[in-house]
Amino acid sequence: MQSAWQRFGVCSSCLKRQLNDLIKWQRRLIPGWIRSIYSETGKWERDYGLETRKKVEKWWLPRTKEQFCKISEADKSRQKFYVLSMFPYPSGKLHMGHVRVYTISDTIARFQKMRGMQVINPMGWDAFGLPAENAAIEHGLHPANWTQSNIKHMREQLDALGLSFSWEREITTCLPEYYKWTQYLFIKLFEAGLVYQKEAMVNWDPVDQTVLANEQVDENGCSWRSGAKVEQKYLRQWFIKTTVYAKAMLDSLSELPEWYGIKEMQANWIGDCVGCYLDFMLKVNGKETGEKLAAYTYTPEAIYGASHLYVLPDHRLLHGNSSLKAMFQSEFIPGKDCLTSVTAVNLLTKQEVPIVISAKSDFENYIDTKIGIPSTNPEDAAVAHNLGLSFSEVIETLPDGLETIVNSGEFTGMTRQEALKALTQQARNKGVGGNLTSDKLRDWLISRQRYWGTPIPIIHCQTCGTVPVPYEDLPVELPNITSFTGKGASPLETVPEWMNCSCPRCKGPAKRETDTMDTFVDSSWYYLRYTDPHNSDRPFNKALVDYWMPVDLYIGGKEHAVMHLYYARFLSHFCYNQKMTKHKEPFYKLLVQGLIKSQTYKLTTTSQYLKREEIDLTGTEPVHIKTKEKLQVTWEKMSKSKHNGIDPEELVEQYGIDTMRLYILFAAPPEQDILWDAKTDAVPGVRRWQSRLWSLTTKLIEARTSSTVPNPQLLNEKEKAEAKKIWEQKNLVVSEVTNYFTKDYLFNAAISRLMGLTNVLSQASQPLILHSAEFEDALATLCIMVAPMAPHIASELWKGLAHVQNKLCTYHKWDDDVLHQSWPKVDPEYLQQPDIIEMSVLINNKACGKVSMPRQVARNAEEVHELILQSELGIKHLQGRPIKKAFLSPRTALINFLVQE
Repeated sequence: MQSAWQRFGVCSSCLKRQLNDLIKWQRRLIPGWIRSIYSETGKWERDYGLETRKKVEKWWLPRTKEQFCKISEADKSRQKFYVLSMFPYPSGKLHMGHVRVYTISDTIARFQKMRGMQVINPMGWDAFGLPAENAAIEHGLHPANWTQSNIKHMREQLDALGLSFSWEREITTCLPEYYKWTQYLFIKLFEAGLVYQKEAMVNWDPVDQTVLANEQVDENGCSWRSGAKVEQKYLRQWFIKTTVYAKAMLDSLSELPEWYGIKEMQANWIGDCVGCYLDFMLKVNGKETGEKLAAYTYTPEAIYGASHLYVLPDHRLLHGNSSLKAMFQSEFIPGKDCLTSVTAVNLLTKQEVPIVISAKSDFENYIDTKIGIPSTNPEDAAVAHNLGLSFSEVIETLPDGLETIVNSGEFTGMTRQEALKALTQQARNKGVGGNLTSDKLRDWLISRQRYWGTPIPIIHCQTCGTVPVPYEDLPVELPNITSFTGKGASPLETVPEWMNCSCPRCKGPAKRETDTMDTFVDSSWYYLRYTDPHNSDRPFNKALVDYWMPVDLYIGGKEHAVMHLYYARFLSHFCYNQKMTKHKEPFYKLLVQGLIKSQTYKLTTTSQYLKREEIDLTGTEPVHIKTKEKLQVTWEKMSKSKHNGIDPEELVEQYGIDTMRLYILFAAPPEQDILWDAKTDAVPGVRRWQSRLWSLTTKLIEARTSSTVPNPQLLNEKEKAEAKKIWEQKNLVVSEVTNYFTKDYLFNAAISRLMGLTNVLSQASQPLILHSAEFEDALATLCIMVAPMAPHIASELWKGLAHVQNKLCTYHKWDDDVLHQSWPKVDPEYLQQPDIIEMSVLINNKACGKVSMPRQVARNAEEVHELILQSELGIKHLQGRPIKKAFLSPRTALINFLVQE
């Protein structure tokens, strides 16, 4: 039997082709038949539903990222903006904290680029660290493979969020091309006398015979792996003398802008730099032992009055590997100040004083060795008196109350302040201490008995001693180790062909250092490397680093606001002193974002955290689904172990990229915590707002595709007055949003103001939409200001606006995408308006009149409040009445006083 098309003489392929053409024609005629977007089809979709949103984000996701992906030559004639979010550890999975910080940095990068700045927003990986080594021990994965796999996955996750990172500047700290320069900087520090070795206390697992990091010791003081009780043991460790820069770092905090309380945290961490350490040589029976000791004094100017050196009973001299250990232990009696037969020679003054083991268990803060000076400390005087120690009085008070120095060699006759300055300077010149620091601060211990870290570029030679690896031999690369046990000494000691080497000086047999560096060393300079990430000749080019630095805005968590920030500032100060950079401080502004918290549910009896499927939420209170036990409900930082984490990928799938971005920016100011509750809080609000923006654009498109040609002359007086209000509102919002983006980064307030402008435009009459240039301009301006925060929907809205017929605004670059538009500026005419406005005054929601005041004052609630109270209206209606609260609306020039009747 013949088919129908055969009977009519039509081949099947031709008919199918004709049917396809017919279907395509029908789709063009009937927009509702298939949902698509303008950028793909040239046909505007009326509603912003789920399918349209997915198509918009799929279309624009790759296009909105492209512009940030290439390194261009720095155009030094243009103003730069360096925005940096703290780089992550590649754990393998993004969490909402990551999403929040990177959304903020992405928004600011896009905003500054629209302002005409030359912007970098780099990203990299803090890739060394203990978790990779633990994965190797537990799962047999090599740390490098585990790390690279995690980086690949997290990179894909970041790309899926549409973030505008400068990916060609990507750095990874575990790659030799990066840690070569970490080693280079270490050697620079070594050559400057800022690196040394001494014994320090570590956590020791007596079963596995290995050093444990603090996080490997549980709350009971036991090893995470063997379960053994952890011991405290002295091992020889590497230190960086960060205390040398303490005073300079404390003083330069005053040159920085407000850091939301972080400057105070930095200052508190450093402490009051009033004293210093001075170096001593130890002697026994008049003979030098070769051992040195640094001791702290609060009053360096009075050093010639020293009577003794004081050490604590748990000092390394009594418990470490000192040659004097047995002598100190034999002379120690617990609970008593013990005069020992060991003396200490001050390498500055050449004075010799005895060492006393203190009866105390601790001194102030972190001091374990201090200089006893009876002239300035009554406790020191009492110890000297009780032990019969001699000393000189070195402070003399003149009749006018001025204190001067006596019996102090060349410093005699100076005031205490003069002597402090001169004596510490002389100590620094001789390299025997003298750097002002506090009793809170310790030098930076960087040794780690681990494999997965930057190898310390030091060679130990029996003839030459400690020798740095020559620069031309860098990097010292990690050897390939295939088996990790977590037991015994450093894994690098198990590779003799790597550890055994020749001394660079004498060419004799020597051994490499087998400790690796703390990961804080890697992250102490990464912001400098971003400025010149592919340089194979040096850590960075000075001209480039001088152009891009300092970082204009540094964004990260408050948990990094002390140690990481301190170490990064130290390295920057050091590079400045080495003339490697011209900027002393690395970060100009700091934005510390709060946590994202979610509800946790735990049993009150055992404090066990429960999964969502173990909880019955149908009643008035949540209970355990099996036992019906009432649960303790709290808001806590999202955590896998607490079963309250939220997967960013699931959120993107459910709500979309732009909704998630807007939620994060709108839910709270950056420095505050976000309490995540998607059902009741900001998510529905920002979704509705996107729909209203889409609806506004639809209205303009439909109005301009009508047969009526737009003509502003057709507006009546009332409509012209409405148009002027729209113009005024647009300019006010431009001014305020720009301010929020540049000063306090109050994105929630910026979104609120943009929502307000959306509402104003939504109320516009049809003639206004059709004939008003002000409406068209305000909508275009609104779209531009939304773009940094929600780039995908803004890009599609702009594409729709760009193809509107009969435009009234010709000064926008309609042929360019929205992210290539210039950030809007306040119209000059708006700034030239009369400076006096009429403020409407309401009392308990009832209008009472108006008060004239300057336009600038009208935005400040306190000043408006005061002016009205002093006005005739205020004296008449408010004098003597208790005011409970006042609400100011600068946008509508209205203030409402709530007073007690």
